[in-house]
Amino acid sequence: MSREQKQIPKHSEWRWLYEISRPYLGWMMAGVLLATTVILANVALLSVSGWFITAMAISGLTGAVINYFTPAAAIRGLAILRTVGRYLERLITHEATFRLLAGLRQWFFERLEPLAPARLQYYQGGDLLSRIRADIDSLENAYLRIVTPTLAALLSTVLMVLFLLWWSPAIALTNLIGLMIVGLILPWLALHLGMNSGKQIVEARAALRQRTSETVRGLAEITLYGDPQQRIDTIHKENSALVVPQRQQNRIDAGSTALTGLFSQLTWLTMIVIAIGLVQNGMLNGPELVMLAFFGMASFEAVAALPIAFRALGETRSAAGRILDLVDAEPEVIEPIEPSAAPQRFDIRFDKVCLTYPGNKQPALHDVSFHLKQGQKLAIRGASGSGKTSLTQLILKFWAPDSGQISIGETNLCDLSGDSVRALCAVVSQHVHLFNTTLAANLYLAKPNATQEDLVSACRAASILDDILALPEGFNTVVGEAAARLSGGQIRRISIARALLKDAPIVILDEPTEGLDAKTEQAVTKALAWLLQDRTALIISHRPQLLTLADQTIVLDAGSII
Repeated sequence: MSREQKQIPKHSEWRWLYEISRPYLGWMMAGVLLATTVILANVALLSVSGWFITAMAISGLTGAVINYFTPAAAIRGLAILRTVGRYLERLITHEATFRLLAGLRQWFFERLEPLAPARLQYYQGGDLLSRIRADIDSLENAYLRIVTPTLAALLSTVLMVLFLLWWSPAIALTNLIGLMIVGLILPWLALHLGMNSGKQIVEARAALRQRTSETVRGLAEITLYGDPQQRIDTIHKENSALVVPQRQQNRIDAGSTALTGLFSQLTWLTMIVIAIGLVQNGMLNGPELVMLAFFGMASFEAVAALPIAFRALGETRSAAGRILDLVDAEPEVIEPIEPSAAPQRFDIRFDKVCLTYPGNKQPALHDVSFHLKQGQKLAIRGASGSGKTSLTQLILKFWAPDSGQISIGETNLCDLSGDSVRALCAVVSQHVHLFNTTLAANLYLAKPNATQEDLVSACRAASILDDILALPEGFNTVVGEAAARLSGGQIRRISIARALLKDAPIVILDEPTEGLDAKTEQAVTKALAWLLQDRTALIISHRPQLLTLADQTIVLDAGSII
């Protein structure tokens, strides 16, 4: 079955981060410039203050006249600039970070959606949650702790060295060597020493989150049938696996901090020695010596954070790699480059359709052929594993057939976009997901612009309106996690109301009455009969009451119609 395919480009971590950051480069560069301004203001404040205090002391001892107002005003101005600049720098850099993370999450969901549900079945829920939350949050380090400090250090270092060159090339060279050791060599060492432990932290953290998430979801079963202590021991073991690389990174941080202090002090002392020689030669005076000494001490603020920042780069790259590993996966269903328009008729035709899931030798469907005319209802029966659900997955374009053809109306399903196919279908299944929000919000998923009258009408037809109105907050009732505040029958009927709101021409029922008592099943079946009026429908069930709604029946066995 040939069709045009979109090729999904692969990414490198840095190229990808740049592409994601491009809409926010203005904010990011503003943050870098403000960070540079704050560094220079702090260095200038300390240097001018040292010069001024020393000059005032000498003036007091010698009786020399000194301009008090200009340096005093400069000190006040620099203090204000540093304070305001720091506030604005924090404001702008965090605004840029939050915008970047928001854009990243939106981009991530847009890339994740085509992978659901077929490709995502290869990932466990806790692992996906870790990638969506923890790994994306880790990427804030790329801008806040790496890009901004690095660019600010580069800009401020160039300006500071140029300033020192005006006073003494020897002092400027000494300061530059010290800044390069702390700003280049130590970050390089921290990066290489912390790369492996950073990767281990990301992997261990993901494993711990996954295990904890699974434990919380299955706590009742673990308590009833399992060994809670064994589960606790497993979590403790995985937590210990996380602590080991964290300790290693803490040691790298401690060593980096100590070496930063050592080299900054050695550089500072060397600059003082050189400056003393210049004073003795009459090339500098006392206040200027103090100014340059304070300048050298403060200049290391520009690079002091870089070793620890680059140590975290391994963790950031690993988090980015885990995200790209997921979103760069090729979807099981490739969308057409130029999708066809939605069909005007809603017959469903299968022509020798075959499907084998990846990793399986036995086909889920083999040479399945049938024609369901518009407005008719087809019941599909069969034992568990016979291929009933696979058939609905193909119609919804969650999977693509290995061979054969599926058509809606006169249009090949492969020529339709997945969104347009699913817009034509409403599904009521045994397993219904309601979000932990209000009943109204769950209903609006099917029709965002629905009015209150639309909700009432759909719920009345689904025989759930009386139950909703009996709740203290009615449609504003929060259903709870896993819809804990509703019964199984109520959940199914809300799903039917949602399908009625969608008003799709094709309805798929996948065991919607399974597990319900006789009275509830009767109410749900009545609501389904209303839903199926004048619609093309596939009814997957073995319940006699529901099968009475069908016009014809086929039986699947081991993926084939018998």
